[in-house]
Amino acid sequence: MAVPPWRIRSSRTIYQNAWLRLREDLVELPSGHTTIYGVVSTGSCVGVLPFLDPDTVVLVRQYRYVAGRYTWEMPTGGVMPGESIQAAAQRELVEESGYRADRLEPVCVYHTSKSVMDETAHLFLASDLTRAEDRPEPDVTESFQVRPHGFQEVLAMVDTGEIVDSMTIIAVLQADRRRADRGR
Repeated sequence: MAVPPWRIRSSRTIYQNAWLRLREDLVELPSGHTTIYGVVSTGSCVGVLPFLDPDTVVLVRQYRYVAGRYTWEMPTGGVMPGESIQAAAQRELVEESGYRADRLEPVCVYHTSKSVMDETAHLFLASDLTRAEDRPEPDVTESFQVRPHGFQEVLAMVDTGEIVDSMTIIAVLQADRRRADRGR
C-alpha cells in the first residue's frame, strides 16, 4: 500500500554557515496532522580509501572538534557547488593525503543520518597513487598526520573501535569484502 509522502507547508532557515544550514519545516503527515521537523542540510560528501599497494592504505589523523579527540580516518570532505563527485574525491585525496589516484573505484553511496540530515556520502577506493606536486594548504581548521598502514592493521582498528568514522569503517569493510571476492 502506497502512503503519500509528507508535504512541506512552510520552511525557514534557523541557522546557516559555510558548511551547513539548519532549517525548520512545517510538514503535513499522510494522516493530515502537521508537525515541525528540523533538518540539517549539508549536501553531499566524499570519502576515499587510498591503497599504496594491495596491502597498504593511507590514513590521516586529525583532531575532530565535535568528537573531542584525534581520529584515524581516510580522506573525506564536502562536495563544492558545481563540482562532480569524482572531482571532489580526487581533490580531498590530494588535500588530505598528498596523493593523486589514477583509479577511483566507487564503493557505495549512503545517507549518513537519514533522520535529521540530508547528507549523502559517496565512497571510493583509490589505487595507482602518485605524489601530488600541487598539494594545496589545508583549511585553517585542518591539520593532518598522514601515515601508511597495513590493511590488516586497519581492519583491526575498525574491529577494536579505534577507527570511529562511519565513512572509513564502511569503506574498509567494503574493501575487505571485495578483496575476499577477488581471492586476496
